[in-house]
Amino acid sequence: MAINLQKGQRISLEKSNGSKLQNVCVGINWGAIERKGLFGFGTTKEAVDLDASCILYNDSKQLIDVIYFGNLRSKDRSVKHSGDDLTGDMAGNDGLDNEVITVDFATLSPTVSYVAFVLNSFRGQDFGSIPFASIRIYEGTPTRVNEIFATYDIAHSKDFAGHVSMVMGVFYKKNGEWKFNAIGEPTRDRKLEETVKTVTATYL
Repeated sequence: MAINLQKGQRISLEKSNGSKLQNVCVGINWGAIERKGLFGFGTTKEAVDLDASCILYNDSKQLIDVIYFGNLRSKDRSVKHSGDDLTGDMAGNDGLDNEVITVDFATLSPTVSYVAFVLNSFRGQDFGSIPFASIRIYEGTPTRVNEIFATYDIAHSKDFAGHVSMVMGVFYKKNGEWKFNAIGEPTRDRKLEETVKTVTATYL
C-alpha cells in the first residue's frame, strides 16, 4: 500500500513484517518553459535546469557528504546520482524522471544519521514558471516503485511560486530505526551551498 504523505508528516519506515527499509529513490520530472516569440508570434522553448541533491549528516548534525551533479556518488558509494539534466523535457512530458538519486540504506555508513533531499533551480528560474515539475520520494529502484512516501507538484502549488529552492524531505535515524519527515518547504536560498546551510540550521 502506497504511503502518500502531505508535507510535515512523519512516518516510521519499519515494515509491518518487521523488515527494514533498504532502497530509497527521489525522482524529479520537469519541463522546459514555453516563451512567446517576438511581437507575440510563435513560441520558443527555454531549457530548465533543476538540480536534485542529497546531504548526509552524522548524529551531531555535522556535514559528512553532499551528492549532487558535481559529485555523483557518496564516499561509501551507497548514494548515487543519475547525472545532471540541463534542459528538462523539451518536447513535452514523457512521464520519466529527469534526475534520480538512489540511497541504499543497507550499505550506508553507520555514521550517517540524517539523509536530506533538496532541489535547486540552477539558473534561478522560478518554480512557478515551469509548466510541470513533480517530485516523488519512494522505496524501490529507478525502475520499480514499492511505496511512495511523498509527492510534490512544485509547478502548480502556489506555495512554491516565487522560489528557486526547496527542502523535499529528511530521512533520520532514531534508536537504530529510519524514519521520514516529509518537509516540502520552499526556501529563500539561491544556491545549493545556501540550501545546505538552511537544512543544517532548520530541518534536522
